[in-house]
Amino acid sequence: MKWFARRETVPTILVLLAFIAGAIESPYFLDFHYLLDSSSLYVETGLLALGMTLVIVSGQIDLSVASTMALTACTAAKLLALGWPTPVALLTTAIVGILLGSINGLLISGLKLPSFVVTLGTMAAYRGAAQVMLGAQSQKIPTNLSGIDFVRTLGTPIPLPLTILVVMAILVGLVLHRTVLGRWIYAVGTNNRASLYSGIPTAKVTVWVFAISGGLAAMAGTLIDSRLGVARFDHARGLEVDVITAVVLGGTAISGGSGSILGSMLALLLVALIRIGMGLANVTAEYQLAVVGTLLVITVIVGNLSEKIANSRSRRSPLAPSPTLTPSQEPHP
Repeated sequence: MKWFARRETVPTILVLLAFIAGAIESPYFLDFHYLLDSSSLYVETGLLALGMTLVIVSGQIDLSVASTMALTACTAAKLLALGWPTPVALLTTAIVGILLGSINGLLISGLKLPSFVVTLGTMAAYRGAAQVMLGAQSQKIPTNLSGIDFVRTLGTPIPLPLTILVVMAILVGLVLHRTVLGRWIYAVGTNNRASLYSGIPTAKVTVWVFAISGGLAAMAGTLIDSRLGVARFDHARGLEVDVITAVVLGGTAISGGSGSILGSMLALLLVALIRIGMGLANVTAEYQLAVVGTLLVITVIVGNLSEKIANSRSRRSPLAPSPTLTPSQEPHP
């Protein structure tokens, strides 16, 4: 029952069912090389989902991740067009992404503004800045950066972008589940006021999670530049919906305080498998979106029911006997 109560359980079961359904629907679905090549289309979404998981677990929301990704993608392209060395341009782009995320965090924690309102505003502001930077034109990416999705890892068939996503998922997972910062993120998401009274720097935690989200968005912006070979201000338009869907579908509580990187990555895999399988079956994008939305609703309902069942069982369990007081602990008359 404990395993069933875990929020990652439903996405895991759905991933297995998606594999079975895809294999039945098309013999090409289980082509290992085809699945690996198709994975590059979801790497940027996965990187954004990693940052979004931290943000939502901390009790916030970030609607500006796709716009941050677009602005950093345009920044990288502009710097490369000006002749900057590629490593310097990419490092500067990463710093820009971290700064953009930090602006969100500072506005939220410093001015005590709702994250929904702040990131709704910066979503428009960052997208507008990207359009001012490049206009309606596409900026071509130099050949030394484009085509990274065709690069293989150490000669294996695994595409380099997928390797980057896996490595970043491990690193972010370690931060969330194995560090003091991760424990603070869970505590702040569970009860911000109680965390503040407990001595946790809640304002700094908010800035840190948004800064990490911005850095990951910058990495996603660089990858989409490389994959498409051009940068545009409308990169990733509407992608924030897919990102939030993947995180919530993976079991992260939208109210904060609960969630995991594993769950988000399982949900991303589920969405990718559904879209790949339905694409092979010539199902239109509208129907694919409807299926993903339906799965999201089902997952949330089942996750809440399983959590309620687990909580009710724990309440019905007999209470442990009170510990015997030692003479030094006994109350004085």
